[in-house]
Amino acid sequence: MAKAAGQPVQDDPKPPCRLYLVTPPAFEAKAFGEVLKAALGAGDVACVQLRLKDVTDDHILRTADHLMPIVQRAGAAFILNDRPDLAQALGADGVHVGQDDMPYAEARRLLGPDTIVGVTCHDSRHLAMEAGEAGADYVAFGAFFPTTTKDPKARAPFELVSWWAEMMTVPQVAIGGITADNCRPLVRAGADFLAVSAGIWQHPEGPAAAVEAFNAIFAAP
Repeated sequence: MAKAAGQPVQDDPKPPCRLYLVTPPAFEAKAFGEVLKAALGAGDVACVQLRLKDVTDDHILRTADHLMPIVQRAGAAFILNDRPDLAQALGADGVHVGQDDMPYAEARRLLGPDTIVGVTCHDSRHLAMEAGEAGADYVAFGAFFPTTTKDPKARAPFELVSWWAEMMTVPQVAIGGITADNCRPLVRAGADFLAVSAGIWQHPEGPAAAVEAFNAIFAAP
């Protein structure tokens, strides 16, 4: 996981940062599907995480059945939040687990080696290093800014992003209150992905304009 030290190796240029969309906490699937299509058609999006709270398993499955084909047709990965069991049932591209959800090792055993498994690490280098060493496909740090989407358990510093980018090879996702207006320090620090919810769906010019704005920032020298 850690980069080799003391070796005069010519590293490949770091790929540009990419968008990791997180759905709103509640929505009507058919209407949101049209909004999602427009957002995905507006520029590069790496993945979309379905995050629904306080709903039945059946509701999650029905919503995922509607949205997953839209996401995959656009070339993005469909990630389910919290529920490796439902991700397996759906054949989703991946799952995101928090520190209070199914442990990473158990999720990996359930889903196998080819499914994306990402892990919330809050502001903790220790949790992130444990997850990376165990084989997580990415670690997620945050929150970096105030957010109304969920009640964050920690505020992470920008220095954490730059430290991880310098020292580690496992991709990192920055999350929490990120918008096109405030994201530049995270991009400059070396975040691989920006997980964005309200900053996309509540953008004053609409989600498609938000995707365009983020991608313009990622492409800027």
